[in-house]
Amino acid sequence: MKSDKQVKKEFKERASKEPEKHYPVEMLKNTGFTRIKCEKCGKFAWTTDTERKVCGDAACSGGYQFIGNSPAKKQFDYLESWVAFRDFFKDLGYLEVKRYPVVARWRDDVYWVAASVYPFQPYVVSGEVKPPSNAVIIPQPSLRFNDIDNVGITGSHYVCFDMLGQLHFEKKEDYKPNLYFEEYYNWVNKGMGVPKDELILHEDAWAGGGTFGPCIEFFSRGCEIGNQVYMQYEVQESGYDELKIKVLDMGQGHERIPWFTQGNSTSYETTFPTVVKKLKEIAGIQVDEKLMRKFLPYSAYLNVDEVEDIEKTWGFVAKELDMDVKALKDKILPLAAIYSIAEHSRAALFGLNDGALPSNVGGGYNLRIILRRALGFIDSYGWDMDLGDCAELHASYLKPLYDGLHENIEDVKLILENEKKKYFENKKRSKQIIAQVVKNKVDENKLIELYDSHGINPEHVKKEAKIIGKEVAVPEDFYVKVSERHEKAETATSTGKKEKIDFGLGEEAATEKLYWTDWRFIEFKGKVLAVKGNHVVLDKTAFYPTSGGQLNDIGSLGGNDVVDVFVQDSYIVHKLKDKAAFKVGIEIEGKVDLERRKQLTQHHTCTHLVNLACQEILGPHCFQAGASKTLDKARLDITHYEQLGEEKLRELEKKANEYVKSKIPIHKEILPRAEAEKKYGMRIYQGGFIPGRKLRIVSVGNKDHEACGGTHLNSTEEAGNITLINSSRVQDGIIRINFVCGKAADKEQEGKTGLMAETAEILSVSPQRVPGMAKELFEKWKQARKLVKKGKKTDVKGLELSSSKESKGSEEKLLKETAAIFSTQPEHVPKTAKRFLSELEQFREKLKEMK
Repeated sequence: MKSDKQVKKEFKERASKEPEKHYPVEMLKNTGFTRIKCEKCGKFAWTTDTERKVCGDAACSGGYQFIGNSPAKKQFDYLESWVAFRDFFKDLGYLEVKRYPVVARWRDDVYWVAASVYPFQPYVVSGEVKPPSNAVIIPQPSLRFNDIDNVGITGSHYVCFDMLGQLHFEKKEDYKPNLYFEEYYNWVNKGMGVPKDELILHEDAWAGGGTFGPCIEFFSRGCEIGNQVYMQYEVQESGYDELKIKVLDMGQGHERIPWFTQGNSTSYETTFPTVVKKLKEIAGIQVDEKLMRKFLPYSAYLNVDEVEDIEKTWGFVAKELDMDVKALKDKILPLAAIYSIAEHSRAALFGLNDGALPSNVGGGYNLRIILRRALGFIDSYGWDMDLGDCAELHASYLKPLYDGLHENIEDVKLILENEKKKYFENKKRSKQIIAQVVKNKVDENKLIELYDSHGINPEHVKKEAKIIGKEVAVPEDFYVKVSERHEKAETATSTGKKEKIDFGLGEEAATEKLYWTDWRFIEFKGKVLAVKGNHVVLDKTAFYPTSGGQLNDIGSLGGNDVVDVFVQDSYIVHKLKDKAAFKVGIEIEGKVDLERRKQLTQHHTCTHLVNLACQEILGPHCFQAGASKTLDKARLDITHYEQLGEEKLRELEKKANEYVKSKIPIHKEILPRAEAEKKYGMRIYQGGFIPGRKLRIVSVGNKDHEACGGTHLNSTEEAGNITLINSSRVQDGIIRINFVCGKAADKEQEGKTGLMAETAEILSVSPQRVPGMAKELFEKWKQARKLVKKGKKTDVKGLELSSSKESKGSEEKLLKETAAIFSTQPEHVPKTAKRFLSELEQFREKLKEMK
């Protein structure tokens, strides 16, 4: 299969030869535009100036020419821009759709939302799910991490930008590119007030995710205002096919509207005015407006992705401004740092508010990169700035557009403060590493390795190297290179898949899930659809297959033992102990093991309850990151930024058991995907991506709603007691909680009681005196070991154990207390006590024998 880049290049060449077939040429001509070819880059463009020789790109047309001289007849601030865009398109019949979270939990192919069309992929675009309307508009915050090093410098680059989307989803016969062009052209011309003669329209192409099509880019005075993509084709091995549902995907950077219409020197000033003003006050920076107006038209040349020698380009810009390079950088770079802090704090606000956490893996790593970059600027310039305060200012400013950002602001500030703490702790630890590293040559690869493995900021390395008279060159695109290296490392890993069994069934074959109605549904009759050895497929079944972290049911099918159940495509496969003698078409009886089903169901429902407790107590940033439900115990992995102490664990346990005692009804319903999202919000995707047009929603009263296919209780009271065993850090930003409920909890408690009784017998005390005796034993064991190492005879009377004080609390509490004293797990307490006693006696004997 060809790459997106190849597809785009080939299609663009073909489309440029047949513009009438692929572009809205009819409307372009009717509107008064003429086609030209840029003499610099060779791109085809449309203009009203028949004498024009170049396209509208800043690199070809001489930089940004709208700064201080905008051709727009109207002016908007950031908030007014969306209101004007919304009202214009609503008058044309477009439906306004609220933004989606920037963390794309409804998809399995991406982590971050990167464009306004992402909320409608894959289901609406593929035709599986109907769109809320055929014509929609959406203000969609989007995150891309390929321009990190350009942020703050060029005046136009962002990690987090708001993509205003004009979207159509139409069948072939209803697809009208000329109409869509006319509507957007009228918005730019009449809505924004940009005169027709000021517009240059580029022919281009777009490809991504297996689809592609032509596009028209709108430029004026070097600034790209928006881009209409006419997505019409699907890539195939042998070529391409037309899409069943054709899509108009117009994306306009929200940030461009106030920047362009005001003709400001930089878009950062018009995008986050309150935050930039505050940061400049703290830094004591007075902006040289005259210089900025001269510099910003040339800032487009400083895109590190498009120049081979960035220092040479700085030299070119300085020469054009009649300045020394160092003097120019001294003026520009502190201000670029201010803009970067403002931008990165807004990106973090959206990411953290929507459920992402900074970490060393996955999408969270991108978040950590920008936060470290922002903290690095604050640190290196010695500014007294707080990212949490910046986030709060952003949330206040954006409230008329996104009122939900304020709801979780305290949680966001806690996470940012924790990240700041980690940054400075890491900086302290890194000093020794840097001191050793700078003794040798430090190249680009070494800098990336230091950052990736130890989180060491390249500027810190450069600073320390300079002290000992060495130079370290930091690449201008350093953070992009770090991000790319990390992504390559993660995509290099792959997991094996279970080999499919060929049953000869078509895609239309599906097994009805009887266990979805009631967990107590254990006896049923089903028709045999296929048999292969000891594997059987039925038209319906009450057997739950291993999936979603829940272990499968067992039982009997037609008198044969069922030992395994799993999902393959749209049907459920039953594995029998012996070869099946069933014939296709006959009806057979099945029975599920009730005790096993009950325990697994209790553990699954309690996973939802513990997860809900985490969200209520730890904060809304907690999402399920993984889970497992077996007979013996269950585990829940949550997104959280710090380890859980014993006190916090008990608080979570208490809250989870409150849900149980409250006898909350548990409701299950199957809804169309779009309806489920609209009714319950995007937090339904706790376990990540779930395929299908319809979703089964499991609701714990009105407290929690999750898309889930597991077996669930009918009321929380059926769960029995919940006991949280322990917690541990699985990886950065992921905490694992092990727990039990129902009979498994009773068994766990019995085990703890037995462990305490065994330990009490070993130490010859009552269970209440075990912690006290354990502490004395451990202290005297350490004392004796130390004396043996000295090698001198000692009076051993002081090493004898005396009677200990009593401790209060349950046997579970006493066991955990003892385990903490011995620095071991509760289940290892008896043998640890036995070992310490035996070794203490051996030390005593050695000390008696010494001279």
